[in-house]
Amino acid sequence: MLGFKYRVAVVGAGLTLFRRRLLETPPELAWIAARQALDSAGLTLRDIDCVVVGSAPDAFDGVHMKGEYLADGAGAMGRPMVRVYVGGGTGVFVPVAAWWHVASGLCDTVLAVAEEKMSHAARPHPQYVFRNIWDPIVEKPLNPNLIWIFALEMHRYMYRCGVSKEDVALVSVKNKRNAVDHPSAQAADPNITVEKVLESEVLVWPVQRLDISPVSDGAAALVLANENVARRVTDTPVWVKGIGFTLDTTHWTNRDLAFPAYVRRAAEMAYRMAGIDNPRKQIDVAEPYDPFDYKELHHMEGLGLARKCEAPLMTREGVTQRDGDLPTSPSGGLLGVGNPIAAAGLMKVAEIFWQLRGEAGRRQVKKPAYTGLAQAWGDLMQAGTVVVLGV
Repeated sequence: MLGFKYRVAVVGAGLTLFRRRLLETPPELAWIAARQALDSAGLTLRDIDCVVVGSAPDAFDGVHMKGEYLADGAGAMGRPMVRVYVGGGTGVFVPVAAWWHVASGLCDTVLAVAEEKMSHAARPHPQYVFRNIWDPIVEKPLNPNLIWIFALEMHRYMYRCGVSKEDVALVSVKNKRNAVDHPSAQAADPNITVEKVLESEVLVWPVQRLDISPVSDGAAALVLANENVARRVTDTPVWVKGIGFTLDTTHWTNRDLAFPAYVRRAAEMAYRMAGIDNPRKQIDVAEPYDPFDYKELHHMEGLGLARKCEAPLMTREGVTQRDGDLPTSPSGGLLGVGNPIAAAGLMKVAEIFWQLRGEAGRRQVKKPAYTGLAQAWGDLMQAGTVVVLGV
């Protein structure tokens, strides 16, 4: 496997509630998820060699050096720890970094924790943080924010592919309904309809309030182990078959907004490693990153799960439902479960772990699932992260 020493498996997972203004501190949220992951693996902190922590900009939690701030809650005291961060792609980059540690032989076991607390009552909305990320010469004079940047991308995708607002809204409807079965969900809605999405407040056209995921707090965690440990602690290890990541320049204005090349490059890397040459047929269940409803469609195409401009048709025909041929975001995704940025991506990897072990409860897909994929996206049109798991 690319010259690395050990096969790597996920052997445990944990997830907190996703909510706005949770009372727990960030280290407390990290520990709740970490403890659940350890318990599910039948391990304790004494069994963990290394820790990987993922969290978004320090400004979200209102602290400096957030990796150190989260260290005790993430179980990192007295053992090697690294913090990784690639914007919204962080949650899937956390298990990628954990894989490096185990596959190289540096650590037999790694606790991978992602946390985000975005809704402190004393702080402004996260969009105020994002007002300070722009190029000071080319972009800042326009006074941009993330929603209108992605409104440009959504509009371009809709125009290029002939996609209607109704087609896009079907993703929000599917995911919010799927989230009704998720015990951590913040934005589940059993009564959501396309009409409700289209009648919701316009933020920046064509983005409306129900097209977008909520501001959330929460944490997620995984335990990864080498093959020797994995086979000792569980009869049902879930193997890391492939990892992929890409980081493009920050200059997004000259890109083709209708197709996510950053996802395609990360997916190609993961697929080569996993021996996948036909993802549409070889991936049984997928959790693409869906902070906006159009992004699930966009990312399905970047991942090769649909041809260019085909994802809306697949959604309309029910292919992406839990009982469809390619279940997509059966968890409810970010639109339904919530979006504490780093934790949201790791939640998607945990969901694939539970699906492949048959432990997803009412979220379990109908078809047998042997190979699954989780993906996240970060910064503007810049960072892509992909993990392929299999049994």
